[in-house]
Amino acid sequence: MSSTEPSGSVAPAEFRAALGRFAAGITIMSTLQDGVAHAMTANAFTSVSLDPPLVLVCVDKGVRMHAAVLDCGYWAVSVLSADQGAIADRFARSGRDLYSQFDGIRTAAGPKTGCPLVEDALSWLECRTWATYDGGDHTIVVGEVLSLGLGEPADPSALIYYSGHYRKLPDA
Repeated sequence: MSSTEPSGSVAPAEFRAALGRFAAGITIMSTLQDGVAHAMTANAFTSVSLDPPLVLVCVDKGVRMHAAVLDCGYWAVSVLSADQGAIADRFARSGRDLYSQFDGIRTAAGPKTGCPLVEDALSWLECRTWATYDGGDHTIVVGEVLSLGLGEPADPSALIYYSGHYRKLPDA
């Protein structure tokens, strides 16, 4: 293992390369702001607590989703299956039209929040914002899980992101 003396500063490209070696699941985070659906692809998603049930998502401060999720206070997460890479690609692109971004994607309104849930996802959760924390250029949004469900996708394999590419984590 190579190492260097701590300098107090890490180059962004090196940071990204090192973390690219950590496999992460792919999710779609969605919310509603004044009746308009917003969404983004997120791989910075994890569980926080079982009691109460809490999860977190990191949201870039520079995207329109940031204001929408903080304004609404409710949001949903859809955990994508291996055959949903095109959906992940769509919501990872910035600058897409807000009003047509869900065109052609099958969704259902969450039973508690009404936030869009991606159909055929591996699982989904609806959340109420519990707390937010400054995370540099992101905000760490912790949510209390209000409802959840398991999907029945055609391919039960998980979509993951590893070394700069989407990959398939086979069903065990």
